Amino acid sequence: MISFVCDMIVETSGFGCVVSMVWDSNTHFYRMGTKTSDSEPELSDILKYKRDIEPWLSSVFQSEHLSLLLGSGFTSALANLAGASQTNMNRVSFGHPDPLPYEDRVNIVAEQSAIACERGSANIEDQIRGALNLVEGLRITQDPAVDEWTSALNRVFRSLLESVLITEAGILKSVHENMNEVEQTLVSFLLSFASRTASRERLNVFTTNYDRLIEYGCDLVGLRTIDRFVGTLTPLFRSSRIAVDMHYNPPGIRGEPRYLEGVVRLTKLHGSLDWRFEKNQLKRYGIPFGASANHSDFSGDPLHSVMIYPNPAKDVETLLFPYAELFRDFSSALCRPNSALVVYGYGFGDDHINRVISDMLSISSTHLVVISWDHAGGRLETFLKRVGRQAQISLLVGHHYGDIKNLVNYYLPKPSIDDISIRRTALEARRAYAIEPEGDAEQGSNDK
Repeated sequence: MISFVCDMIVETSGFGCVVSMVWDSNTHFYRMGTKTSDSEPELSDILKYKRDIEPWLSSVFQSEHLSLLLGSGFTSALANLAGASQTNMNRVSFGHPDPLPYEDRVNIVAEQSAIACERGSANIEDQIRGALNLVEGLRITQDPAVDEWTSALNRVFRSLLESVLITEAGILKSVHENMNEVEQTLVSFLLSFASRTASRERLNVFTTNYDRLIEYGCDLVGLRTIDRFVGTLTPLFRSSRIAVDMHYNPPGIRGEPRYLEGVVRLTKLHGSLDWRFEKNQLKRYGIPFGASANHSDFSGDPLHSVMIYPNPAKDVETLLFPYAELFRDFSSALCRPNSALVVYGYGFGDDHINRVISDMLSISSTHLVVISWDHAGGRLETFLKRVGRQAQISLLVGHHYGDIKNLVNYYLPKPSIDDISIRRTALEARRAYAIEPEGDAEQGSNDK
């Protein structure tokens, strides 16, 4: 159920409409500018809703600065489509068969963390974060239990990363078995965002996922990714990489250079399963997409080498290398005029990310598009109430809109024909095809 309450409110963007949402699991809602709907689309409604949604998204996607934030829901959507297993994020037991010392306290801290972030029950990431803090304390106090906990954390870390690889392998298998639907959906999804006018800054892609689905999709599309890693055999993380870009000047054109097509900037905010810290350097290893856990480059000691940081909740954690650089990239990309952010598959459960998005919306020329399978346990509603600024936020909420196939088939812009369609529309307007009788169209076709 969704109710609307319109009041005259004064914001930096002017007068607006306050939308009060009462969420349940069956909620379907979209708001694109002044176009809204609070009912689940029937098949006969899809074309009508598409006329509201697709042109609006096309306009947003051509903002001067465009960023895409992908959460675990993105991988889950493709895994479901491929019939692959999803990464196991359920709680674990660190001790076998008996609990380790202080394990009950770690679980209490994990529950408190989940409640503070409004995620409901704690998951494996909350437990790992609490256990990492415990290990640091045990090491300082020279408690002999530190060895048990280190061994247990290594086992849990490896189990988590193996689960990520299994999900990748399931998606890869579906592609190899000629399930073109999976490949085409992934390719179309990425191209809808990456195909930008040559004069616009290239797309920024941010993700909280540890898997390499985005990189795999970019390879399928033929997109070149720019990140902070430099090198060919074993790329190294560099602070200067973000400033490197490529341009070209069309023949006979002077002035501002144009961006090369097919290039995106990629930032993995929480690290990646193929990032390893060795000898004070962060390296990216060439672990194939969907590789088995016995791959030679898959670390046997992930606790001390693999660079993933499960769901950081404290500001001090994001100050550590390399996360300081990654989050600076995130905030600098978003918090500037004429910037648009599209969020898909992210559950608004990370305070440090939410704060950057809130700061972005304090700039009146920015815009946020949220595409969500559901209400994310009430966290989406909480975030929207906290930030306000309804005129700067577009919403696509519900199973229908959050389904990646529906998004690709009905609502996301079709970039491959977008420029052609624009030129065709301009020609029709100039030649007055839209208002002339059919018999006059032939004569108009000779006009220049």
